[in-house]
Amino acid sequence: MMTVCRRYAGDQTEAEDILQEAFIRVFNNIGQYRFEGSLEGWIRRIVIHTALRILQKKKIRFAEINDSMDVEHTGNVDGIAALGAEELLKLISALPDGYRIVFNLYVLEGYDHNEIASMLDINSATSRSQLSKARKVLQTQIENLTKLPKRYA
Repeated sequence: MMTVCRRYAGDQTEAEDILQEAFIRVFNNIGQYRFEGSLEGWIRRIVIHTALRILQKKKIRFAEINDSMDVEHTGNVDGIAALGAEELLKLISALPDGYRIVFNLYVLEGYDHNEIASMLDINSATSRSQLSKARKVLQTQIENLTKLPKRYA
């Protein structure tokens, strides 16, 4: 669960705070677990919702952008394959709060834009634009990290 917290938090200390708060909620609500589905999934949802509550207290700002401003995502599969999981986690955690949260919820947790909008009290267009910008930033960072040095000019 620490990995989940690290994806949402800005730094290690914040991730530890989120994890601690989430497990307090798990222990306080363990009687509500109905043994339907996995315990891990139930705990994961609590961790995610705890992270979102804590981050919303920081008054995260989501820039309102219309859909026409979405950036095309070309994808660099070779660049992504060249990076390890820890490097990708560092890149994701370096994203601005709004980008990072929407990216995590959409790409890693599987929520759709309407669900994200409801969870974060934003509109779905904002969710889409934050995801698009996050992908563009990550794509640029991955391309910069995976460029081979030019030996011959």
